[in-house]
Amino acid sequence: MEDVLNDVVSSEDLKKFESVYHEQLRASHVTQKAQFEYAWCLVRSKYSADIRKGILLLEDLYNNYDTEKRDCLYYLAIGNARIKEYSKALSYVRSFLQIEPANVQVQQLETLIKKKMEKEGLVGMAVAGGVIIGIASILGLGIAMAKKN
Repeated sequence: MEDVLNDVVSSEDLKKFESVYHEQLRASHVTQKAQFEYAWCLVRSKYSADIRKGILLLEDLYNNYDTEKRDCLYYLAIGNARIKEYSKALSYVRSFLQIEPANVQVQQLETLIKKKMEKEGLVGMAVAGGVIIGIASILGLGIAMAKKN
């Protein structure tokens, strides 16, 4: 399941769907299919700016159209998880599971996101702990030097 968060779109696919999307945009009529396919590619990009753009396109589809809601929720969860917006990713997963509670793939995605949250939370706490120890050491050194004088 972790592969789904590490899957990167090929540059050929991204260019192909981007071209279709922009052609339709210039013609002032973007189909939901073209927008979804372009967004689907963007959330699988290796660049966070592309992923964020894909998320915006998916949010637009989700909020303004009745079709593709299920797929939008899934890729919104993936996109947000890829940029480490785990709380948002979990909210999309939970929304999906309200529609399809027995979807094993999305249940596994939820578990994976929770594990990443825990792992990065522990890493964050370790970094914060290191900073606190560093500050305490500097303060201790300062106090020791002040007492010496």
